[in-house]
Amino acid sequence: MRLLLVEDDRMIGDSLRQALRDEGYAVDWVYDARAANATLSSERFDLVLLDLGLPNAQQWGGGLDVLRALRERKDTTPVIVLTARDALGDRVAGLDAGADDYLVKPFELEELNARMRAVLRRHAGRGEPVLEHGALRLDPATRQVTLAGAPVALSAREFAVLEALLVRPGAILSRAQLEDRLYGWGEEIESNAVSVYIHQLRRKLGPDAIRNVRGVGYYVGEPK
Repeated sequence: MRLLLVEDDRMIGDSLRQALRDEGYAVDWVYDARAANATLSSERFDLVLLDLGLPNAQQWGGGLDVLRALRERKDTTPVIVLTARDALGDRVAGLDAGADDYLVKPFELEELNARMRAVLRRHAGRGEPVLEHGALRLDPATRQVTLAGAPVALSAREFAVLEALLVRPGAILSRAQLEDRLYGWGEEIESNAVSVYIHQLRRKLGPDAIRNVRGVGYYVGEPK
């Protein structure tokens, strides 16, 4: 999953980006509303983590302005507000402006991860927390994968590729779409990285677990 972190505090942003990358997310990070608006207008993300108190707010706007602009463009990308503003009025304003959730700093990474999973589930139109296809089962909360009940050990990026494919069985994802879910800005992308992860997943799950349409992309299940 590809995330955009909008956070002006360098210490918080750096530690949060690294923690989320360790969880297997591709995380890009901007520091102010101007950069956030430009990025969200030109690139696609699975989720936005948005601070409200951004610098130069009088000139470029704050977090709520970013959120309102996103929704005015009819962009449905889910947004979780991360802020120190804990007053009831701030929480109501954030949710009414279009946020999908609101988390007050300081918070535990475990809770943020749970809220992210819940928001992504709702956005995908799923109620069930576990992704399943045939004998294959993936639990985003525990990061465990089983095949016919037997555990399968995956690396963080193998897990990310499999999760992206299982969210919408039958949907064909191109190599570029999978790379977007694996790498943030500044991370070196090897030309055959996706092919390597697909090969490793097939070796662990079976040769027919992930199929491909030559020149188009990869899918699980029946193509749509």
